[in-house]
Formats: sequence, structure tokens, C-alpha cells
Amino acid sequence: MDTQTTATLEAIYDKCAANEDNIITVLQEIQKEFGYIQEEVVHWFSERSNIPASKYYGVVTFYSQFHQHPRGKNIVTVCCGTVCHVKGAPRIIAKVREDLKLGEDQVTTKDMQFTLERVNCVGACSIAPVVLVNEKVLGKVTPSKMVKSLKEHKG
Repeated sequence: MDTQTTATLEAIYDKCAANEDNIITVLQEIQKEFGYIQEEVVHWFSERSNIPASKYYGVVTFYSQFHQHPRGKNIVTVCCGTVCHVKGAPRIIAKVREDLKLGEDQVTTKDMQFTLERVNCVGACSIAPVVLVNEKVLGKVTPSKMVKSLKEHKG
């Protein structure tokens, strides 16, 4: 781990990791700083705070807000709830995967511009199918509308 990273981790530790009750806050700060929760960072905090890494991972894996892998600059979140599914979410996902040239198990483009995520429900059934692009809600989405929206975000 380089000196800059260690200094950043020390600052986060000093700010919020003094006690075990702040694991969520620590993880939020780590993710804000690095974009995702890195294994070596969890182990650094585990050693520094004398809190088992398993406690950190318990929180990371329980809450969907935490990510263990790098994510793209643009986050495309497709609702896969019942109404969205019936109204075309699978077709939208297939079109996004095709347009972004994502492999079968791939969720982030090689150039780190896009990450495709699925969620169980965004709570906007009246405008299904729903997709969020960088947290902007798009309703009554079709595969062709989705491709057009993605073009606006391509660099």
C-alpha cells in the first residue's frame, strides 16, 4: 500500500473509526474515497481498530450500498421488480448489455465508463419499466430509448 493511501486511511480512521459502532460510517468514507471497498483496506482497518475483518465484511455484504469491485463512471440501474419485469426489464438489460458490449458475467465496461446493475424494486411501478442512470429516474423505458440515453453519457 502506498504512502498516500495509508495517509488517507489514517485520516478516515482518525475521523470516524475510533469505536466499533462506526463500521458503516468507516465503510461509507472508504467507498467515497476509493469508489469501492478494497480487501486490503478492510484488513488495514481490521488490524488498526482490532475489529475482525469479518465484522466489516458482514456489513459490506449485507447492505447493497457497498461495492467490492470498481464501478464505472456511469451507473445504469435496471429495476427488475415484478411490474418492470413484465413490462420489459429483461429486454432492456439485453439491449444495454449488447450496446455496451458486456460479456455474460461482466457488469462494468472495460473502459470503466458504465456499470450495469439490477435491483429488486425502485418503487416506481406506475412508470414501469424503470431505469436509473446515475440516479436519474427514467420511466416507461424501451430498449431503443435506453440506447439513446446511453449515447448521451458516452465520452
